[in-house]
Amino acid sequence: MFDQFTDRAKRSIVAAQDEAVALGYDFIGTEHLLLGLVAVPEATAGALLAESGVELDRAREVTVRLLDAAGIKSGGGQQARDALASLGIDVTEIQRRADDNFGEGAFQFPRPAYTEHAKAALVQTLREAKALGHERFGTEHMLLALLAVGPSPPEPAAVDVLAALDVDADALRPAVLTRLADGS
Repeated sequence: MFDQFTDRAKRSIVAAQDEAVALGYDFIGTEHLLLGLVAVPEATAGALLAESGVELDRAREVTVRLLDAAGIKSGGGQQARDALASLGIDVTEIQRRADDNFGEGAFQFPRPAYTEHAKAALVQTLREAKALGHERFGTEHMLLALLAVGPSPPEPAAVDVLAALDVDADALRPAVLTRLADGS
């Protein structure tokens, strides 16, 4: 499926993974997918979000605050590290050796998995693109998908982050469609 994503959409997905890891979460939720879109400001979704006043640092703060309020703490993969340590595997040493041999950041552990809600958003991305008659999936389709899948109670989602940032999520869909129609 990912081979059908545009380069900017792929960069957004990688940025979402990086955001989840950097914030210490062992999952990628729709809130991280939103951060990934914001992190690629030259893409359609990133530009529209910036025009709506969404700034990456502020969106990160809100994401962490909402997850924390929902009782979802950033653990940095500590449970997985502890499990491997009980088997005599030192993840920190593996990271150090990988950094020495392949460059800093070559090995990141754990690689977070997508939540069911994030998976649903990625599937919805495909549906959004197909509904518009597009063969490739861009950041605009990802944003439409995040809006379409909506909240994920009791866990916060991308639309909750947007609401906390005073962004009218209902106004974003027509803005995306207008941008697509204008071809800009």
